[in-house]
Amino acid sequence: MIVAANWKMNPALDQASVLATALANQSFPQIKRILFAPHPYLVPMSVRLTGTALEIGGQDCHFADHGAFTGDVSAAMLRDCGASLVLLGHSERRAAHGETSDIIAQKITAALAQNLDVMLCVGETKAERDDKKAEQVVIDQLQASIPKHAPPARLMVAYEPVWAIGTGAVASPDDIAAMHDVIASVLAERYGANHVPPILYGGSVNADNAASLFSIPLVSGVLVGGASLDADAFATICAAAQDAA
Repeated sequence: MIVAANWKMNPALDQASVLATALANQSFPQIKRILFAPHPYLVPMSVRLTGTALEIGGQDCHFADHGAFTGDVSAAMLRDCGASLVLLGHSERRAAHGETSDIIAQKITAALAQNLDVMLCVGETKAERDDKKAEQVVIDQLQASIPKHAPPARLMVAYEPVWAIGTGAVASPDDIAAMHDVIASVLAERYGANHVPPILYGGSVNADNAASLFSIPLVSGVLVGGASLDADAFATICAAAQDAA
């Protein structure tokens, strides 16, 4: 089981330090815990969490190794700041920054070249689900975002229905199971049934619904947003993951 915290553009640095210490003091040996921290916090967080079970990741990277890209961060920079992973393709990046699946594929290539593992986000909007296009949208995102050479051992996929992110709404267990089955089928077709990367669920995951999410077939973990800013809530989610492991 995997439990990943996506802090997004939160919190203040002093709060981040307290929170990171609290997370580091928690012990869940049967699960993989990941912290996707804001880029300016990667160095202090990696220093603070050295020797702990928490893995550090960046929330995005550019597809170029270097150049005139003001405000952007390369995969090499993430690695040099202590990151071992990167989160790519999040719907907030796709929507607010116009990132296409082709751009995301280039970013994945850059991340893998710098020895970073990748968590790829996919998911449909409410309109796409209402139009019964959800599965095809996710299939298209998977096929276009994952480079042909990407090794499955370096990849994780997070299914995040866009309409559930930060809204309090959670997809039904049947819908989650169905979409995870679709994702697993696409990945199995590419990599073989025995090499399907972990598939996580994200979208308003919290301490109250985590246990039920882990009981859904093919859910290998969760990507947690707002609840990851509360150490007690995150611990409850991790405990639920460990119980399900």
